[in-house]
Amino acid sequence: MTTFFHALILICSLSKAQLQAVADNEIISHLRQTGSQGGDAGNLSDNQLTFAQDIHAVLREMSASLAELKVEMRYLQRDYEGNTSTAFGIIPLKHCVNILQWIISLLILIIISCFTVKKVAFSASLLASGNQGETGPFNTQTPLVFRHVVSNIGNAYNPNTGFFTAPVKGAYHFEFYIYGHGHASYPAAAVLTRNGEHIFIAYEHQPSHAANAANGVTLLLEVGDVIFLRQWRNSRIYDNINRHTTFSGHLLFTM
Repeated sequence: MTTFFHALILICSLSKAQLQAVADNEIISHLRQTGSQGGDAGNLSDNQLTFAQDIHAVLREMSASLAELKVEMRYLQRDYEGNTSTAFGIIPLKHCVNILQWIISLLILIIISCFTVKKVAFSASLLASGNQGETGPFNTQTPLVFRHVVSNIGNAYNPNTGFFTAPVKGAYHFEFYIYGHGHASYPAAAVLTRNGEHIFIAYEHQPSHAANAANGVTLLLEVGDVIFLRQWRNSRIYDNINRHTTFSGHLLFTM
């Protein structure tokens, strides 16, 4: 017990700024080694989970040490009460308690940050790489699956279904651009839906040349809300390697 307190007092002789620098360096080094790339939307990656568990284990040990320190302080205060020559020995111990409490608070913040989704964004074009051609017309509204994914931070967009699923409650912004060849009978059109509900449409009908349509919206989404595009009935949409027809979205802020 005595050896533990001697070592702890040496550690506590560091300033808070020095401890912050050490903590920052350790965290940065760990993140560089693990290089976290998320798994499924709303879930922690294996690296993040391991990191959080390791910190939680350290937190438990430090909390136990803090409790022991406080008990030791009470004994010292009782034994040396009124003895000014030895009461100064309590001061380093109090400093240790304060520093340890500060470190524990820092570790708690780190654990919370591991379980917090911070960045969600995606952008995709309609046809898979190397493909080109018309999609439609169909006699009913048909879900569009944007298969060429340019970015998918947070993995909330599924290129197999065309669905974006909100991983956290928050405000999200979406934009979609629709391209088609002009035709007397077929417009270029698609509608953005939330959980199947019609939100905004992008629609353009030209008898010749190019037909371009676009729209955007900011929505407050709950966890699990699904956003996707439906091709408007009796419309045609075109895409090729130039990526004319696209769907993008990102999290603005959590709520």
